[in-house]
Amino acid sequence: MFILASASERRKQLLEQIGVVPDKVCSPEVDETPFNNELPRLYCMRIALHKLNAITSESTDIVLCADTIVSLGRRIIGKPENVEDARKILLLLSGRRHKVMTAVVVRCGERIWQSLVISRVKMKRLSEQEVVGYLLTNDWRGKAGAYAIQGPAAAFIPWISGSFSAIVGLPLSETARLLQVAGYPIWQPK
Repeated sequence: MFILASASERRKQLLEQIGVVPDKVCSPEVDETPFNNELPRLYCMRIALHKLNAITSESTDIVLCADTIVSLGRRIIGKPENVEDARKILLLLSGRRHKVMTAVVVRCGERIWQSLVISRVKMKRLSEQEVVGYLLTNDWRGKAGAYAIQGPAAAFIPWISGSFSAIVGLPLSETARLLQVAGYPIWQPK
């Protein structure tokens, strides 16, 4: 059985792009609070592994977990708690380059495979009108960095370097490789 341990509809849709349909979808509840002075890449991988460890599965099940974060330097930019928090995050990212990191972990039995993909994103300088208009869309809700590159905020992103699908929430090339190594057939009858 293939288990997607994520409530993210975006991750499910991305998997479908490569012919992967989970047999089961569940969402692990874990504390995502960063440790004091925790570096973004270590935090991202720790949370993905923490989610994986929160899932109970059979020894033959293949379980996939992922976590996506935004970082500005050593600062971890999480999901906004409210509209004012979203506004602060957007103003912080406005006119600057930042990193989007997605950690993917796959488990089958006792074996775990993992990958961390780091992409760079430039957000244009936002006007007050753009910030207000975007906040009214509510697209910032539940999004690391208060935006989704595949949504209305795409108008704010003139440049990326890295994996578009990783910025959305799941690096497809790396995910396909991890699933194949774990024994899950990609583009083959199941």
